[in-house]
Amino acid sequence: MTGIIVAVRTSKTFRQRRRYPGLLGSFKGLVSPKYTEVKAVDEISFAIGAGEAVGYLGPNGAGKSTMIKMMTGILVPSSGRVSVLGRVPHKERMANAREIGVVFGQRSQLWWDLPVRDSFELSHHIYDIAQSRFDENLGMLCDMLGISSFLDSPVRQLSLGQRMRAEIAMSLLHDPKILFLDEPTIGLDVMAKDLVRKFLSQINKERGVTIILTTHDLQDIEQICPRLIMVDDGKLLFDGELTKLRTVFGARRRLTLEFKSDPGDVVLSCATPVSSEGMTRHFLLDNDKTSLIEVLTELGDGYDLHDVSLDAPDIEEVIRTYYQNRLAVEAA
Repeated sequence: MTGIIVAVRTSKTFRQRRRYPGLLGSFKGLVSPKYTEVKAVDEISFAIGAGEAVGYLGPNGAGKSTMIKMMTGILVPSSGRVSVLGRVPHKERMANAREIGVVFGQRSQLWWDLPVRDSFELSHHIYDIAQSRFDENLGMLCDMLGISSFLDSPVRQLSLGQRMRAEIAMSLLHDPKILFLDEPTIGLDVMAKDLVRKFLSQINKERGVTIILTTHDLQDIEQICPRLIMVDDGKLLFDGELTKLRTVFGARRRLTLEFKSDPGDVVLSCATPVSSEGMTRHFLLDNDKTSLIEVLTELGDGYDLHDVSLDAPDIEEVIRTYYQNRLAVEAA
Protein backbone atom coordinates (compact mmCIF):
# COMPACT_ATOMS: atom_id res chain seq x y z
CA MET A 1 0.00 0.00 0.00
CA THR A 2 1.18 3.51 -0.81
CA GLY A 3 -0.13 6.87 0.36
CA ILE A 4 0.62 9.62 2.85
CA ILE A 5 -1.57 7.75 5.36
CA VAL A 6 -1.39 3.96 5.46
CA ALA A 7 -3.01 1.51 7.86
CA VAL A 8 -2.11 -2.17 7.54
CA ARG A 9 -4.20 -4.67 9.54
CA THR A 10 -4.38 -2.13 12.33
CA SER A 11 -6.07 -3.18 15.57
CA LYS A 12 -6.60 -1.55 18.94
CA THR A 13 -7.73 -3.51 22.00
CA PHE A 14 -8.65 -1.98 25.34
CA ARG A 15 -8.70 -3.80 28.67
CA GLN A 16 -11.72 -3.09 30.86
CA ARG A 17 -11.93 -4.08 34.48
CA ARG A 18 -14.87 -6.39 35.10
CA ARG A 19 -17.44 -5.14 37.60
CA TYR A 20 -18.69 -7.52 40.26
CA PRO A 21 -22.44 -7.40 40.91
CA GLY A 22 -24.34 -7.31 44.18
CA LEU A 23 -22.77 -8.59 47.37
CA LEU A 24 -19.57 -9.72 45.65
CA GLY A 25 -18.93 -6.13 44.65
CA SER A 26 -18.69 -5.16 48.34
CA PHE A 27 -15.58 -7.37 48.64
CA LYS A 28 -13.88 -6.14 45.47
CA GLY A 29 -10.74 -5.26 47.40
CA LEU A 30 -10.38 -8.87 48.47
CA VAL A 31 -11.00 -10.36 45.01
CA SER A 32 -8.36 -10.49 42.30
CA PRO A 33 -9.37 -8.10 39.49
CA LYS A 34 -10.61 -9.65 36.27
CA TYR A 35 -10.42 -7.95 32.88
CA THR A 36 -12.22 -8.23 29.59
CA GLU A 37 -10.78 -7.15 26.26
CA VAL A 38 -12.70 -4.90 23.88
CA LYS A 39 -11.44 -4.64 20.29
CA ALA A 40 -12.26 -1.09 19.15
CA VAL A 41 -10.43 -1.44 15.80
CA ASP A 42 -10.17 -4.87 14.18
CA GLU A 43 -7.50 -5.36 11.47
CA ILE A 44 -8.44 -2.36 9.33
CA SER A 45 -6.36 -1.57 6.24
CA PHE A 46 -6.50 1.42 3.88
CA ALA A 47 -4.27 3.95 2.10
CA ILE A 48 -5.04 7.64 1.59
CA GLY A 49 -3.27 9.73 -1.03
CA ALA A 50 -2.18 13.36 -0.86
CA GLY A 51 -5.01 15.81 -1.48
CA GLU A 52 -7.85 13.36 -0.83
CA ALA A 53 -10.91 14.20 1.28
CA VAL A 54 -12.11 11.05 3.03
CA GLY A 55 -15.14 10.58 5.24
CA TYR A 56 -14.74 8.05 8.06
CA LEU A 57 -18.24 6.94 8.94
CA GLY A 58 -19.85 4.56 11.42
CA PRO A 59 -22.21 4.41 14.41
CA ASN A 60 -21.22 5.21 17.99
CA GLY A 61 -18.67 2.70 19.23
CA ALA A 62 -17.55 1.74 15.72
CA GLY A 63 -13.93 2.77 16.39
CA LYS A 64 -13.81 6.02 14.41
CA SER A 65 -12.22 8.22 17.08
CA THR A 66 -9.84 5.42 18.09
CA MET A 67 -8.48 5.23 14.54
CA ILE A 68 -8.09 9.02 14.38
CA LYS A 69 -6.13 8.94 17.65
CA MET A 70 -3.81 6.25 16.29
CA MET A 71 -3.17 8.28 13.13
CA THR A 72 -2.38 11.38 15.18
CA GLY A 73 -0.08 9.52 17.58
CA ILE A 74 -2.30 9.81 20.68
CA LEU A 75 -2.86 6.03 20.83
CA VAL A 76 -0.56 3.13 20.02
CA PRO A 77 -1.92 0.28 17.85
CA SER A 78 -2.18 -3.09 19.60
CA SER A 79 -1.17 -4.81 16.36
CA GLY A 80 -0.62 -3.97 12.70
CA ARG A 81 0.87 -0.63 11.74
CA VAL A 82 -0.02 2.97 10.96
CA SER A 83 2.13 5.31 8.88
CA VAL A 84 1.54 9.05 8.40
CA LEU A 85 3.81 10.96 6.01
CA GLY A 86 6.31 8.11 6.26
CA ARG A 87 6.41 8.20 10.07
CA VAL A 88 5.07 6.00 12.85
CA PRO A 89 2.88 8.61 14.60
CA HIS A 90 3.28 7.51 18.23
CA LYS A 91 7.06 7.18 17.87
CA GLU A 92 7.62 10.57 16.21
CA ARG A 93 4.87 12.66 17.78
CA MET A 94 6.63 16.03 17.59
CA ALA A 95 7.60 15.67 13.93
CA ASN A 96 4.14 14.30 13.12
CA ALA A 97 2.39 17.17 14.93
CA ARG A 98 4.22 19.77 12.84
CA GLU A 99 2.66 18.44 9.63
CA ILE A 100 -0.88 17.69 10.76
CA GLY A 101 -3.80 19.72 12.09
CA VAL A 102 -6.39 18.25 14.43
CA VAL A 103 -9.89 19.46 15.35
CA PHE A 104 -11.95 17.54 17.91
CA GLY A 105 -15.50 18.88 18.01
CA GLN A 106 -15.92 18.24 21.74
CA ARG A 107 -12.46 19.44 22.86
CA SER A 108 -10.93 22.88 22.52
CA GLN A 109 -7.32 23.81 21.83
CA LEU A 110 -8.12 27.49 22.45
CA TRP A 111 -7.42 29.16 25.82
CA TRP A 112 -10.82 29.64 27.43
CA ASP A 113 -10.27 32.99 29.18
CA LEU A 114 -7.96 34.58 26.63
CA PRO A 115 -8.81 36.38 23.37
CA VAL A 116 -8.74 34.20 20.27
CA ARG A 117 -5.78 36.19 18.96
CA ASP A 118 -3.65 35.14 21.97
CA SER A 119 -4.26 31.44 21.24
CA PHE A 120 -3.22 32.06 17.64
CA GLU A 121 -0.04 33.82 18.80
CA LEU A 122 0.75 30.86 21.04
CA SER A 123 0.45 28.54 18.03
CA HIS A 124 2.67 30.96 16.11
CA HIS A 125 5.49 30.45 18.65
CA ILE A 126 4.95 26.74 19.32
CA TYR A 127 5.25 25.89 15.62
CA ASP A 128 7.89 28.57 15.01
CA ILE A 129 5.98 29.93 12.01
CA ALA A 130 7.78 32.67 10.08
CA GLN A 131 6.11 36.03 10.78
CA SER A 132 5.33 36.73 7.13
CA ARG A 133 3.78 33.28 6.68
CA PHE A 134 1.79 33.59 9.91
CA ASP A 135 0.40 36.99 8.87
CA GLU A 136 -0.50 35.68 5.41
CA ASN A 137 -2.23 32.57 6.78
CA LEU A 138 -4.08 34.51 9.48
CA GLY A 139 -5.38 37.01 6.92
CA MET A 140 -6.51 34.23 4.58
CA LEU A 141 -8.25 32.30 7.35
CA CYS A 142 -9.93 35.42 8.72
CA ASP A 143 -11.35 36.18 5.28
CA MET A 144 -12.45 32.63 4.49
CA LEU A 145 -13.92 31.82 7.91
CA GLY A 146 -15.19 35.28 8.84
CA ILE A 147 -13.46 35.40 12.23
CA SER A 148 -11.99 38.95 12.19
CA SER A 149 -14.86 40.40 14.23
CA PHE A 150 -14.15 38.25 17.28
CA LEU A 151 -10.35 37.85 17.22
CA ASP A 152 -10.07 40.01 20.35
CA SER A 153 -12.97 38.37 22.22
CA PRO A 154 -12.33 35.82 24.99
CA VAL A 155 -13.05 32.30 23.81
CA ARG A 156 -15.64 31.81 26.60
CA GLN A 157 -17.77 34.58 25.05
CA LEU A 158 -17.97 32.95 21.61
CA SER A 159 -20.92 31.02 20.25
CA LEU A 160 -20.31 27.38 19.39
CA GLY A 161 -20.17 28.22 15.68
CA GLN A 162 -17.64 31.02 16.23
CA ARG A 163 -15.49 28.80 18.43
CA MET A 164 -15.46 26.00 15.87
CA ARG A 165 -14.36 28.39 13.12
CA ALA A 166 -11.57 29.62 15.40
CA GLU A 167 -10.57 26.01 16.18
CA ILE A 168 -10.31 25.19 12.47
CA ALA A 169 -8.31 28.36 11.79
CA MET A 170 -5.86 27.55 14.59
CA SER A 171 -5.33 24.03 13.26
CA LEU A 172 -4.30 25.43 9.86
CA LEU A 173 -2.03 28.33 10.84
CA HIS A 174 1.13 26.19 10.53
CA ASP A 175 0.31 24.91 6.99
CA PRO A 176 -0.34 21.24 7.85
CA LYS A 177 -0.40 18.73 5.00
CA ILE A 178 -3.20 16.74 6.67
CA LEU A 179 -6.23 17.93 8.62
CA PHE A 180 -7.99 15.45 10.94
CA LEU A 181 -11.50 16.45 11.98
CA ASP A 182 -13.56 14.54 14.54
CA GLU A 183 -17.21 15.69 14.54
CA PRO A 184 -16.41 19.32 13.56
CA THR A 185 -20.03 20.36 12.97
CA ILE A 186 -21.62 18.73 16.03
CA GLY A 187 -24.08 21.11 17.70
CA LEU A 188 -23.72 23.85 15.06
CA ASP A 189 -26.69 25.62 13.52
CA VAL A 190 -27.49 25.32 9.82
CA MET A 191 -25.65 28.50 8.77
CA ALA A 192 -22.51 27.64 10.72
CA LYS A 193 -22.46 24.09 9.32
CA ASP A 194 -22.77 25.41 5.77
CA LEU A 195 -19.88 27.85 6.24
CA VAL A 196 -17.61 25.18 7.74
CA ARG A 197 -18.44 22.67 4.98
CA LYS A 198 -17.75 25.17 2.19
CA PHE A 199 -14.46 26.20 3.79
CA LEU A 200 -13.22 22.63 4.21
CA SER A 201 -14.13 21.77 0.63
CA GLN A 202 -12.33 24.89 -0.58
CA ILE A 203 -9.04 24.30 1.25
CA ASN A 204 -9.05 20.69 0.06
CA LYS A 205 -9.52 21.65 -3.60
CA GLU A 206 -7.52 24.90 -3.73
CA ARG A 207 -4.71 24.30 -1.22
CA GLY A 208 -4.44 20.50 -1.51
CA VAL A 209 -4.92 19.86 2.22
CA THR A 210 -5.71 16.18 2.81
CA ILE A 211 -8.84 15.86 4.95
CA ILE A 212 -9.89 12.94 7.16
CA LEU A 213 -13.35 13.59 8.56
CA THR A 214 -15.38 11.60 11.08
CA THR A 215 -18.97 12.70 11.54
CA HIS A 216 -22.53 11.66 12.27
CA ASP A 217 -23.86 14.39 9.99
CA LEU A 218 -24.13 12.71 6.60
CA GLN A 219 -24.35 16.05 4.78
CA ASP A 220 -20.76 16.68 5.90
CA ILE A 221 -19.73 13.60 3.94
CA GLU A 222 -21.80 14.43 0.86
CA GLN A 223 -20.52 18.01 0.56
CA ILE A 224 -16.85 17.47 1.43
CA CYS A 225 -15.73 13.88 0.83
CA PRO A 226 -15.82 12.06 -2.54
CA ARG A 227 -14.45 8.95 -0.81
CA LEU A 228 -15.96 7.14 2.14
CA ILE A 229 -14.56 4.59 4.57
CA MET A 230 -17.36 2.92 6.53
CA VAL A 231 -16.75 0.89 9.70
CA ASP A 232 -18.84 -0.95 12.25
CA ASP A 233 -17.85 -3.01 15.32
CA GLY A 234 -14.26 -2.03 14.57
CA LYS A 235 -14.31 -3.72 11.14
CA LEU A 236 -14.04 -2.21 7.68
CA LEU A 237 -17.33 -2.46 5.76
CA PHE A 238 -16.74 -0.25 2.74
CA ASP A 239 -13.93 1.78 1.20
CA GLY A 240 -14.57 3.55 -2.07
CA GLU A 241 -16.27 6.36 -3.91
CA LEU A 242 -19.38 7.73 -2.29
CA THR A 243 -21.31 7.27 -5.53
CA LYS A 244 -20.66 3.50 -5.39
CA LEU A 245 -21.94 3.14 -1.84
CA ARG A 246 -25.55 3.40 -2.96
CA THR A 247 -25.09 0.45 -5.30
CA VAL A 248 -23.23 -1.68 -2.76
CA PHE A 249 -25.81 -1.31 0.00
CA GLY A 250 -28.86 -1.33 -2.23
CA ALA A 251 -30.96 1.65 -1.12
CA ARG A 252 -33.80 2.36 -3.53
CA ARG A 253 -34.30 5.34 -5.81
CA ARG A 254 -37.14 7.75 -5.07
CA LEU A 255 -39.80 8.46 -7.71
CA THR A 256 -41.94 11.61 -7.47
CA LEU A 257 -45.02 12.09 -9.64
CA GLU A 258 -46.83 15.44 -9.70
CA PHE A 259 -50.29 15.59 -11.32
CA LYS A 260 -52.40 18.50 -12.58
CA SER A 261 -55.53 17.04 -10.97
CA ASP A 262 -56.18 14.59 -8.14
CA PRO A 263 -55.12 11.13 -9.47
CA GLY A 264 -56.56 9.15 -6.55
CA ASP A 265 -54.66 5.97 -5.77
CA VAL A 266 -51.75 5.43 -8.16
CA VAL A 267 -50.57 1.82 -8.41
CA LEU A 268 -47.28 0.86 -10.07
CA SER A 269 -46.01 -2.69 -10.37
CA CYS A 270 -42.40 -1.46 -10.28
CA ALA A 271 -42.61 0.80 -7.22
CA THR A 272 -43.83 0.92 -3.61
CA PRO A 273 -45.90 3.96 -2.55
CA VAL A 274 -44.39 5.97 0.29
CA SER A 275 -46.51 9.11 0.76
CA SER A 276 -48.88 11.53 -0.95
CA GLU A 277 -49.16 15.31 -0.65
CA GLY A 278 -52.03 16.93 -2.54
CA MET A 279 -51.38 16.23 -6.21
CA THR A 280 -47.97 14.66 -5.56
CA ARG A 281 -47.23 10.96 -5.03
CA HIS A 282 -43.91 9.54 -3.76
CA PHE A 283 -42.63 6.00 -4.46
CA LEU A 284 -39.54 3.86 -3.94
CA LEU A 285 -38.54 1.87 -7.01
CA ASP A 286 -38.36 -1.86 -6.35
CA ASN A 287 -35.71 -2.50 -9.01
CA ASP A 288 -32.60 -0.36 -9.40
CA LYS A 289 -32.64 -0.98 -13.18
CA THR A 290 -36.15 0.34 -13.77
CA SER A 291 -36.02 3.34 -16.13
CA LEU A 292 -38.17 6.44 -16.16
CA ILE A 293 -39.50 5.41 -19.58
CA GLU A 294 -40.79 2.13 -18.10
CA VAL A 295 -42.58 4.07 -15.35
CA LEU A 296 -44.21 6.46 -17.83
CA THR A 297 -45.20 3.57 -20.09
CA GLU A 298 -46.96 1.82 -17.21
CA LEU A 299 -48.76 5.03 -16.23
CA GLY A 300 -50.05 5.41 -19.78
CA ASP A 301 -52.39 8.24 -20.79
CA GLY A 302 -54.90 7.74 -18.01
CA TYR A 303 -53.33 10.37 -15.72
CA ASP A 304 -52.93 14.13 -16.14
CA LEU A 305 -49.20 14.16 -15.33
CA HIS A 306 -47.55 17.55 -14.71
CA ASP A 307 -43.98 16.63 -13.66
CA VAL A 308 -41.87 13.61 -12.77
CA SER A 309 -38.48 13.15 -11.08
CA LEU A 310 -36.30 10.18 -10.26
CA ASP A 311 -33.67 10.71 -7.56
CA ALA A 312 -30.82 8.55 -6.36
CA PRO A 313 -31.02 7.67 -2.65
CA ASP A 314 -29.13 10.04 -0.37
CA ILE A 315 -26.43 8.66 1.87
CA GLU A 316 -28.66 8.75 4.95
CA GLU A 317 -31.12 6.41 3.28
CA VAL A 318 -28.26 4.16 2.16
CA ILE A 319 -26.88 3.82 5.68
CA ARG A 320 -30.35 3.30 7.15
CA THR A 321 -31.04 0.56 4.60
CA TYR A 322 -27.77 -1.15 5.47
CA TYR A 323 -28.48 -1.22 9.19
CA GLN A 324 -32.08 -2.35 8.70
CA ASN A 325 -30.85 -5.25 6.59
CA ARG A 326 -28.22 -6.09 9.18
CA LEU A 327 -30.72 -6.10 12.05
CA ALA A 328 -33.02 -8.36 10.02
CA VAL A 329 -30.18 -10.82 9.42
CA GLU A 330 -29.19 -10.81 13.11
CA ALA A 331 -32.82 -11.35 14.18
CA ALA A 332 -33.12 -14.29 11.78
